[in-house]
Amino acid sequence: MSTLDSAIDPAAPGYAANRAALLERLAELDAALDQARAGGGEKYVSRHHARGKLLPRERIELLVDADSPFLELSPVAAFGSDFPVGASVVTGIGVVEGVECLIVANDPTVRGGAVNPWSLAKTRRAGEVALANRLPMVNLVESAGADLPTQAEIFIPGGRVFRDLTRLSAAGIPTVSVVFGNATAGGAYVPGMSDHVIMIRDRSQVYLAGPPLVKMATGEVTDDESLGGAEMHAGTSGLADYLAEDERDGIRLARQCVRRLNWRKQGPAPRSAVPQPPKYDPEELLGITSADLKVPFDPREVLARILDGSEFDEFKPAYGGALVTGWGELHGYPVGVLANARGVLFSEEAQKAAQFIQLANAADTPLIFLQNTTGYMVGTEYEQRGIIKHGALMINAVSNSTVPHLTVNLGASYGAGNYGMCGRAYEPRFLFTWPNAKSAVMGPAQLAGVLSIVARQAAAARGRDYDEESDAAMRMMVEQQIESQSGALFLSGRLYDDGVIDPRDTRTVLGLCLSAIHSGPVKGADGYGIFRM
Repeated sequence: MSTLDSAIDPAAPGYAANRAALLERLAELDAALDQARAGGGEKYVSRHHARGKLLPRERIELLVDADSPFLELSPVAAFGSDFPVGASVVTGIGVVEGVECLIVANDPTVRGGAVNPWSLAKTRRAGEVALANRLPMVNLVESAGADLPTQAEIFIPGGRVFRDLTRLSAAGIPTVSVVFGNATAGGAYVPGMSDHVIMIRDRSQVYLAGPPLVKMATGEVTDDESLGGAEMHAGTSGLADYLAEDERDGIRLARQCVRRLNWRKQGPAPRSAVPQPPKYDPEELLGITSADLKVPFDPREVLARILDGSEFDEFKPAYGGALVTGWGELHGYPVGVLANARGVLFSEEAQKAAQFIQLANAADTPLIFLQNTTGYMVGTEYEQRGIIKHGALMINAVSNSTVPHLTVNLGASYGAGNYGMCGRAYEPRFLFTWPNAKSAVMGPAQLAGVLSIVARQAAAARGRDYDEESDAAMRMMVEQQIESQSGALFLSGRLYDDGVIDPRDTRTVLGLCLSAIHSGPVKGADGYGIFRM
């Protein structure tokens, strides 16, 4: 393979400005992550600990293998909403007894672990990741059920969580539940629809309706243990397969369940057990992306700091130069890369991308998309040259490609360029965002300008004078709105990605994802839709 060279000068003023801007965004990310880790706050965390109970991340730490990584997904879900950051649930991928598992842990310090619209969306995304990548799922359950004030938003779509559990089982993907406390109403169906169920003596309470509701509905007077206690479910109803003595014993039994799955990966192993690290310092990733998204940067500088040995075989380097395509390895796994180099995608880039995606599918090679695009080129010349059909060619190839896709938004992801570069709507296996990145229909200034032009034309058609002062106020308001709504934290809060990541962690995050992806088969497409040539 060819080894990438670097032209980055850490002493250059532009590098320092880029680094400072990114560090500012990272500070904002850290503040949001601190909010998520704080759960329901010191009062409720202390109360939870006083009851002898572990926090969700403490449970996860005991569940996963010692010194193994945990890739948390959607950690800032609900950011910018009326609900606590993190959405009262922790999800991610961890290694249990040598098996990569998708882990879901309710946070009972946040409104008793009740399910709100954002925790529902986050849990459903976890189920999608487990199914797409053939990952056994472990649920660490302690939830008061639905957040009643928002029941209208969660009741009907919430049924999909239970459907998804049964579909995992039907696909031969095991599901394990450990019940640490209440699993009430809809929450009772999580253990009810899992393959393996562990309950904890004198702690677990699983029932469709608690004693007060039973009394209201039927007149029966009962108690928690008789109605849904762990011993009752272990010895009478049969819902519990294992009865643990305490939380740590429950986690031990969960690890035992995973060990007995006899789980085997179906994808090929990495080519190298000890891959070469990149030649260049990942710390330098902080100064590569431009503080001003209008200023392009060379994505090869990013590839030189994430690919094994900084080795990259570029495909069609002299054609369609605004898109870099080529082959490399990441933590020993072969990958194909598509990376935006100059923002705008022209016909040449679209055709080059479509061919490259076909080649990756023919070779059963996963694809990594590094986004930094303002979209497909517009204008009379480009329309006449066929930008629509060539953009459609690229989007067709992305849509029907069946090798796993991994997407990272490094800077801008605007317009249909987001689609062609495998945005969320095109179901990449994983999608992560750098803290400086933005995504929207178009840039704030462009969108405000379009609205201004339309308003001017409407005023002229009615024969009225145009209010320039109102126009300036409108443009400022629209630009501010789009600026805030296109930011990384805002979008991640709405689960339009799987997390905002520190650029220095990109290689590690992609490596963990590639390993998880290879739990299932990696197979390219046998056919595509009709390509308009």
